[in-house]
Order: sequence, then C-alpha cells, then structure tokens
Amino acid sequence: MVHTSTVGVHLPASGLDIFGVLRKMNKRQLYYQVLNFAMIVSSALMIWKGLIVLTGSDSPIVVVLSGSVEPAFHRGDLLFLTNFREDPIRAGEIVVFKVEGRDIPIVHRVIKVHEKDNGDIKFLTKGDNNEVDDRGFMVTIIVNDYPKFKYALLGVMGAYVLLKRES
Repeated sequence: MVHTSTVGVHLPASGLDIFGVLRKMNKRQLYYQVLNFAMIVSSALMIWKGLIVLTGSDSPIVVVLSGSVEPAFHRGDLLFLTNFREDPIRAGEIVVFKVEGRDIPIVHRVIKVHEKDNGDIKFLTKGDNNEVDDRGFMVTIIVNDYPKFKYALLGVMGAYVLLKRES
C-alpha cells in the first residue's frame, strides 16, 4: 500500500482571491480602496444624472441590439439620445421607443408622421434593414408573448391552405 501526502504546497494566488488581498491590507489601505470605489460609483451616477438633465431623456444612452437599422447603425453601437419637446420629429429621423410591457428599446426610422386636427401626433416607423414597416409589429409581439395564440394562428393558416387546395 502506497501513501502520498503533500506538505506545505501553496496554490498560486489568482485574481479572484480578492478577499485574501483585502485581509492582508491594513485598515488605512482598506478605507482608501473603499473610498476610491465609492468615488468612482458616485461620479458615474452624477454623470448619468447630468446627461438625463442635459438631454431631456430618461435614458440618454442606448445600445443598438439588432441589425434592423443597418447600415445606419450596427449592433453594439451607442446612441446618445435627446428629447427636446420643441424639436418636432420629422420623417427620416431615427427614433427610439419602447413598446408597453417590453424593456428593450427599439431603434427605427420614422417613415411617416400622422398629425390630427386635435394635435395628436403618431409616427409610422420602420427599420432600415426590414422589408416592411412596423404596423405588423404588435402581431409579432403577441405571437412571441402568447405561444398558444401562435399555434392557433398556425392552425388557422394551415386550415386555410387545406381548404384552398380542395377548391
């Protein structure tokens, strides 16, 4: 029978062993590091709030998440937004909007502005890389959010095709 043992073997410290590093610091160094971290976080928050005030937008920076507005913008591009009420939105401009119940902002181009006599303004949008405008966008959301509706819709479409073949 062979017995093996390891005595005094130390594994190399990794970058993930932050608690070991913190334990080795004296109190003054630890306080200094905590204050530095707090300064960085508070500076980032102040810059963010300042951008909100300057741009008039609740979300002054947005990341493009899809390729629907290519070639104007690509996935991963950062957009700096403004929301000045006195600047009217015109056809051809890029807008960012959210659909109710969705957290992800949509970046598309305004293709038509509908202004009613009572002052209501509605926009028809389309992604530059999409073949159709966003009128059918709500159907896509319903189909994705309610899978049973999707299967019912597929069933109706299948029945239509079968009936069309027979006639």
